[in-house]
Parts: sequence; structure tokens; C-alpha cells
Amino acid sequence: MQNETMVDVKGLVKRYGSFVAVNGVEFQVKKGEIFGLLGPNGAGKTTTIEMLVGLRKPDQGTATLADFDVRKQVNKVKEVIGVQLQSTSLFELLKVEEILHLYASFYPSHVDINQLVEDMLLTEKRNDRIKGLSGGQKQRLAIALALIHDPNIVFLDEPTTGLDPQARRTLWDIVLRLKERGKTVLLSTHYMDEAHVLCDRIGIMDQGELIALDTPTNLVKKLQSTSTVEFRLTNPPENEWFMEMDGVEEVSIKDTFVQLYTDDLQLALTSLIQVSSEHNLNIEDLQTRTATLEDVFIHMTGRSLRES
Repeated sequence: MQNETMVDVKGLVKRYGSFVAVNGVEFQVKKGEIFGLLGPNGAGKTTTIEMLVGLRKPDQGTATLADFDVRKQVNKVKEVIGVQLQSTSLFELLKVEEILHLYASFYPSHVDINQLVEDMLLTEKRNDRIKGLSGGQKQRLAIALALIHDPNIVFLDEPTTGLDPQARRTLWDIVLRLKERGKTVLLSTHYMDEAHVLCDRIGIMDQGELIALDTPTNLVKKLQSTSTVEFRLTNPPENEWFMEMDGVEEVSIKDTFVQLYTDDLQLALTSLIQVSSEHNLNIEDLQTRTATLEDVFIHMTGRSLRES
């Protein structure tokens, strides 16, 4: 039943002294859905995941995974989840196949290891020691270990951090295949393109709070602008000059870097040329692009995901 709720989170709070790392987070994830927590480093994504998988105890709130309470039914929760953490410590001197058999021995039943090795594109590395694997291969092995007992819910915490573009795309394909097999996936990322490609819905986190939750397309639509004009100014800008421009819905200025959000790109560019002429503005590095989740984050917080 695809509409079945597999993850139900209500009012999760985690404090460290006076610092609130996670503040009242609430969301649900349906069966077969890829749900993403998107936000900068330090937003509370990892802490949220660690509370859900039993590594940290919530100070307030409740959460159930496949109807099992994460506080009261820890052993049941462990049976239905697979977890790939941001930093996974592996036994470096073991071979790939050896560690898979070791993890398989921890469970009453497990998937076919040969098939798992093939699915994770590790066939040629199955007899290699873990210390000799590349970053991407280690990440795929970590995901294989998370899947060894055929869990219903898979947690992936920043699965592609530090990987080159090709290794990232390989992992994207693996995550999308998990969805095809009916797995429910909850992943955290600070890469907007990753969230847009992989996730059915996204919760944007900032400073411990969930500040937006919707599909990637709907989040971008809420900007009410389809394009972004970006440029730098050698002379300090005045915000009101741009807000009075035809076709401009919103303006973001950080130092000399200006972003204009528009639903009518041609009109905004024509108006920009006029304003720059009137005020003798020196525009550099001008480019236009389609609005993205990065723009959603800037709109909601006033800063970039990459700067946070």
C-alpha cells in the first residue's frame, strides 16, 4: 500500500545545554518515497537522523518507523531500518566480501550477497581490502551494509559528500533503484541538485528547524519567479534601484553580488540595462539561469546554502 506512512515524526527536540540542535521538527514519509532533508552543515539534519535511528535520545517529541516507536521499541526499529552514516568506520583490512558476510551474520536472514555486490557495482572489488577502495566505492559498500538485511526504510546521511561528480551520479542511480524496489528512503544533503534529482519531497532545515516542506517543483514555484539574473557590481548597489525595475519580483544583495528574481527574463534584462545606464553601474559576470532550490533557501534565510 503506497500511501502507508513509514516515518512519522512529531515535535522532535534535541538540546545540548542551552543550544537547541533540533527544534520541534515534524514530517511524515510515505512508503516508497524518497524524502530529503536539505540544509547547510549544522542545520540539524544529522542530529534528526541520529534520533530516528536510535543513536541519540530525543529530549521531546515522538517518532515511529513502520509503526514502531523509536524510544520504546528499539530492537523492532533496528529490524526494519538500514543506516549509512556520514562517517562510517569500516574494518580496513577486511575484504569487501568478508565484511558483507560478517554483517549478514548479525541478522536472522539476509539478501543474496552476490546480487548485492553486483547492485552496488562492487563485483570487481569483492576480493579487495577495504583500505584500497576509492571514496565512492567505500560509500557504495556502506550502503550495501545498510541493505544486507533487506530493510524497509533506508537512511542515507550525506551519502555523496566528498565524491567526484561521476561517483555522485553513480550513487544517485543506486538510490533511485532503491525506490524502484519499493524501499522508503530518507536522506540528508546540502547539495541542491542532489535533492532536486532524487527527492519526491524535501524538508528544508535551518538552525534546527524545518522551515519548508514540499516537492522540489512546488518549492521553486513558491518563489513566484522562474529565472534568476546574477551579476557583480564594482560600485556599491542601492537596493531600491532594482526593486523599481520592471519584471523584477525580488532582489537579493550580498556585498557586491546581486540576484534578481523574475518571471519575465527579457523584461528584467531590458530594465537592468536601463537602470545601469541611468546610475552608471559597472556590471560584471552577468549570467541568467532557471530558479533552483538554492534560491528558495536564499529567499527564506537571506543567505546561500554554500555560505552557511
